[in-house]
Amino acid sequence: MINPESEMEPLKLYFIHYPTAGHMIPLCDIVTLFASRGHHATIITTPVNAQIIRKSIPSLRLHTVPFPSQELGLPDGIESLSSLIDDIRHFPKVYHAISMLQPPIEQFVEQHPPDCIVADFLFPWVHDLANKLNIPSVAFNGFSLFAICAIRAVNLESSDSFHIPSIPHPISLNATPPKELTQYLKLMLESQLKSHAIIINNFAELDGQDYIRHYEKTTGHKTWHLGPASLISCRTAQEKAERGMKSAVSMQDCVSWLDSKRVNSVLYICFGSLCHFPDEQLYEIACGMEASGHEFIWVVPEKKGKEHESEEEKEKWLPRGFEERNAEKGMIIRGWAPQVIILGHPAVGAFITHCGWNSTVEAVSEGVPMLTWPVHGEQFYNEKLITEVRGIGVEVGAAEWTTTGFGERYQMLTRDSIQKAVRRLMDGADQALEIRRRAKHFQEKAKQAVHLTII
Repeated sequence: MINPESEMEPLKLYFIHYPTAGHMIPLCDIVTLFASRGHHATIITTPVNAQIIRKSIPSLRLHTVPFPSQELGLPDGIESLSSLIDDIRHFPKVYHAISMLQPPIEQFVEQHPPDCIVADFLFPWVHDLANKLNIPSVAFNGFSLFAICAIRAVNLESSDSFHIPSIPHPISLNATPPKELTQYLKLMLESQLKSHAIIINNFAELDGQDYIRHYEKTTGHKTWHLGPASLISCRTAQEKAERGMKSAVSMQDCVSWLDSKRVNSVLYICFGSLCHFPDEQLYEIACGMEASGHEFIWVVPEKKGKEHESEEEKEKWLPRGFEERNAEKGMIIRGWAPQVIILGHPAVGAFITHCGWNSTVEAVSEGVPMLTWPVHGEQFYNEKLITEVRGIGVEVGAAEWTTTGFGERYQMLTRDSIQKAVRRLMDGADQALEIRRRAKHFQEKAKQAVHLTII
């Protein structure tokens, strides 16, 4: 049994991350935990992702396999779904390229077999490879265990797929789960049962012991909560600022701006690396924020506001004069933001989030309540954990569940609904104070969990 908390001889461990920021970042953080225990931990990655990891966590041991960019006609530097900022037409090619990583990884592992492989659950072939080599495999799952239980419980044949009654907290979703997505995730979750156990980037108090018991009882599978990952690594502020990718804004500039603001007065708005809204929705966000009167940091795609963007193009997503009117009240970051640094600043009072699990657990780790705006993947399940089960957030009102974060959207959230949600959490009413109190409670539980994990 491979248990990171037991005393044993050093093990040779391989870790294989899925090439997107929300999966790579937490797994690399967790690798530092195993390395700190003296185990020989190696991350199998690709050249560009290796550069990112080395910048963020220089101490980690890496082995690179080539990314088949040239074979598929991909531009240099694109080795991750998170890299598709300007041209989403490459999405299918990157998916195909990721599948082509299997042979070179298998060849390396077979030639230099480890004691155990820890791989993202989206690489189900790893468990068959480990079985062939007669070594254990562990699945890393970047979802909450709550979401895993909910996905497994979804009845695709039911006419009422909004309602999930067969989990410890029966929930009603705000949108219908896309059938193809649910089928795919169910298949991946079934495949992960071939592994010895799953590692979750979370702590038991947030998922809840009832969900740990429910999962283990219904699957016979073991779970290890090793998180929050963002609290595991002891790093400098600059390394935290560049966690995942190089920040588009100077950490010093960001912190200096936040230092000038009152405690809990700033709203942080970010939808992760894979959620790209159309211009019309960005425009409504800008109008809603301005109408709310609250200060904000807003992360938008890198291509927005570039030098080549004309005033006419800019006014498709940003009201005329918006940046001038809000020069003191708002900061717009175009590209990657130092999210952990921002969330950890006392001036930040709430987080509008897509409910990606990495962002969610980072907010919880810093005691920041959330305004939930799920888009795709398992995010609508996470929304219910945040708002209904744990009571640490408020729903903005998203009701369109897409398979990916890119592409057309048919339902816009209006400036009025955005403004109302912001004021509900930021204006200091009794409900908001209770939500903030619970968020601080789970922050303390997160710190305690990581302290027990790393000692």
